[in-house]
Amino acid sequence: MKHKLTRLTKALYGSGDLGFSMTTTIIGLFILIFLTDVIGISPAVAGIAIFLGKTWDYVNDPLIGYISDRTRTRWGRRRPFLLFGALPFGLAFALIWWKPPLQGDVYLAIYYSIAYMLFDTAATFVYMPYFALTPELSNDYDERTSITTYRMFFSILGSLIAFSLPEIMIGSFSPENAHRVLVMGFTFGLASAAPLFLTFLGTRERKEFMVQEKYKLVDALRAVRKNPPALWGLGIYLCTWIAVDIVQFVIFFFVKYCIQRESQGSLILGSIFVTAIIALPLWNWVSNRLSKRFAYMTGITFWIVVQLVIITLGAATSLPYILLLCALAGIGVAAAHVLPWAILPDAIEWDEWKTGERHEGMLYSMVTLSHKVATSIAILLVGLLLEAFSYRPNVAIQPPRAELAIRLITGPIPAVLLCLGILCALFYPLSRQRYDQIVKELESRRTAKGGTNP
Repeated sequence: MKHKLTRLTKALYGSGDLGFSMTTTIIGLFILIFLTDVIGISPAVAGIAIFLGKTWDYVNDPLIGYISDRTRTRWGRRRPFLLFGALPFGLAFALIWWKPPLQGDVYLAIYYSIAYMLFDTAATFVYMPYFALTPELSNDYDERTSITTYRMFFSILGSLIAFSLPEIMIGSFSPENAHRVLVMGFTFGLASAAPLFLTFLGTRERKEFMVQEKYKLVDALRAVRKNPPALWGLGIYLCTWIAVDIVQFVIFFFVKYCIQRESQGSLILGSIFVTAIIALPLWNWVSNRLSKRFAYMTGITFWIVVQLVIITLGAATSLPYILLLCALAGIGVAAAHVLPWAILPDAIEWDEWKTGERHEGMLYSMVTLSHKVATSIAILLVGLLLEAFSYRPNVAIQPPRAELAIRLITGPIPAVLLCLGILCALFYPLSRQRYDQIVKELESRRTAKGGTNP
């Protein structure tokens, strides 16, 4: 039997992503320019500091995913992590935005590497179990898209808030505003922790998954490696979200230096996410009528075209035209947010069908680990590229080489990654019909064993 959820349950689950979205978007948008223009670290050293801070996740993500899969409590496997991890998550975020009384690039790089490591550990402790809840809430192909749509509403809302309020709170990114940056960090850290309590209270884990035998770590890693839907879904997700991350890393540079509208940055960037929120039901509808794969390829192709037009804008471009293009980009951004996340959970049923076990935590840990490894490399390369092309912080006009680098990072480089995502979608092996067949066979197996159907 397919498991349907109430709208309230979907909303309470989805609200948990508000905090994850705000923190990751703020870091993606502002961490590099904070380190270069407020703290005074060179772009290359800043990129290295973040890269080093993220390397702990090579162990952290699989470990938390494995632990959550093996956890057994009266609250379930995933929900206890949300309850006890929310406040450490918020406080660790605030530490990233403190300017310590240290001098020299080396000591500052060490501090921010450690602060980033602490935040990623606290974040993994809550978001890994949170992500793993998705396939456990429902086994219905379209219901999972609906759950993800609710979640992405809060995710994009969080991004919209993150694009707008921090800049208003901080003003310009300059050394004299370091205390404002810290206030922003504490404010958003606490605000990001609060929704996780709503998710804890508003969701329930399904009992049939609590009684499964605990698997060995090596077996789980092998199962993920031999899961074709998981591997192609991972390819779709990585190509899409690395492109999103790269655009986030550099979009504030683009607004500040290429179109020279820093004072209107909140309006310009906010228009992307307002449109993305409005467009979410569109991609849910396309996915329900056709398939997740088709909806993904259509939405991402549209975004590629718009993004390549956006990088042609300059200081003389009118504001209405800029807002129009950003609004159109938001339609594609909505597809990038909801569809890769909606595709991933279906690999769990394929895994259970093939191995007799479910490895939700391990699958999502591999997804987030791969994402973090790729993102840490990407931000390092962005920093090195800006350094190599003579980027100068806090100048009115960048050297032509630096402006060219910003435009390349904003448009063509993400476009190549998104094209690779479309290629992965073409080879993705799990259609709606095939997935439904697998679910029916799993239900028959559970019935034959005297188990409880989902």
